[in-house]
Amino acid sequence: MFPNHRPRRLRSHSQLRRMVRETVLTTSDLIYPLFAVPGEAIAKEVKSMPGVYQLSVDKIVEEAKAVYDLGIPGIILFGIPEDKDIEATGAWHDCGIVQKAATAVKEAVPELIVIADTCLCEYTSHGHCGYLEVGDLTGRVLNDPTLELLKKTAVSQAKAGADIIAPSGMMDGFVQAIRTGLDEAGYEDTPILSYAAKYASSYYGPFRDAAESTPQFGDRRTYQMDPGNAREAIKEIELDIAEGADMLMVKPALAYMDIIWRVKEASNLPVAAYNVSGEYSMIKAAALNGWIDEQRVVIETLTGFKRAGADLILTYHAKDAARWLS
Repeated sequence: MFPNHRPRRLRSHSQLRRMVRETVLTTSDLIYPLFAVPGEAIAKEVKSMPGVYQLSVDKIVEEAKAVYDLGIPGIILFGIPEDKDIEATGAWHDCGIVQKAATAVKEAVPELIVIADTCLCEYTSHGHCGYLEVGDLTGRVLNDPTLELLKKTAVSQAKAGADIIAPSGMMDGFVQAIRTGLDEAGYEDTPILSYAAKYASSYYGPFRDAAESTPQFGDRRTYQMDPGNAREAIKEIELDIAEGADMLMVKPALAYMDIIWRVKEASNLPVAAYNVSGEYSMIKAAALNGWIDEQRVVIETLTGFKRAGADLILTYHAKDAARWLS
């Protein structure tokens, strides 16, 4: 070995390692998911997600203030309605739970960015992301009729104050439909963060407890992506870009860092990675059992997402990570 080739020279001191660090995770990279429910003074912990709660709107506002004070730039809102039906009425109604939460947060913390998850599974009685054929028990969603519901939902959310619309249903043409609806309603400046590469993943289990959105029959593999496919992700993002997406998301993140990298290399748009519920719960469970150092594992994991190409990271660890990074 030649003496002028010794990488360890730059690892000898903590400040030196900090100076030459290639990837730096900051609080500005984080987005915190929140689950809104009807009622008042409600903070119900999700059994499979320690530290994550279903919150009434007043509690959502309290969390939003705490998030803002920590320097986290944005939240994403999911809603659990009081009633569900085949029309997903709670998703697009002007008095829907996400709409109420978005309005309340923007009134209380106007500088905080509010992202609205634009999907229907939390609001349909069958738990799928749109219209189904009458009597169909396979979960095969009718694409084009569902686009009309997503368009209505996006416009209603923007009207309520949402800064960003984030469609997650993986319907063909959903970005174009939503872009058209927003533009026609006068929300030309409202950006779309598309769940462009959303896989049919087993990592979503705890989220379905939090959002109460488990399908009553069938599954979502007819519209979410197969975990074995990578080239298909590039096809999806190219379509979404052509339809007017402003940002792209890869979901999940941990088992899909190669997809994050491919998406980043294939586009010049900001890329978000969703550090999903199952990923969060695995770390939490291991930490609670004393098997890992939670802080170090979380920061290492989030840094990995950024190193893979993520510009934004949606994570339930956001508040803890912000404290550790401060």
